[in-house]
Amino acid sequence: MADIDIPDSLPPWIKEHIQRYLADGEAGHLWDASLAGGEGMLTTLLLTTTGRKSGKALIIPLIYRPTGDGGYCVIASKGGAPAHPAWFLNLETNPMARIQVANDEYRVKARVAEGEERARLWDVMVDYYTPYTDYQAATDRQIPVVVLDPIK
Repeated sequence: MADIDIPDSLPPWIKEHIQRYLADGEAGHLWDASLAGGEGMLTTLLLTTTGRKSGKALIIPLIYRPTGDGGYCVIASKGGAPAHPAWFLNLETNPMARIQVANDEYRVKARVAEGEERARLWDVMVDYYTPYTDYQAATDRQIPVVVLDPIK
């Protein structure tokens, strides 16, 4: 993925993860969740959105799980902060994005899961990374469950 910006506001350990991922997708695909209160090595993808204000391609690593029907699920938790993460706001403005999963790249269209799908995917994600439960308890907003559907 060329011509992307790694936001200056990201913590150094996230910037390092992105750089490792871009250099070698297999090496970057797994992330040590103990850095943020989880357990073990978890799969991550790189999400590249278009900045709603800057128009620049912005990249962020996110924990993911497959949806079971060819898509990928991510959680817009921002650690339980009261506001949605910038990447989610970018997707609200423009749901077309790119992802890298290990060494595979896809164009995707994002959507927010609702109803039964949301409940099922939330449970899958909480089972994979239990701190999501604490994040939800820390905020009044319902944390969005985002599905990234590859564009065929």
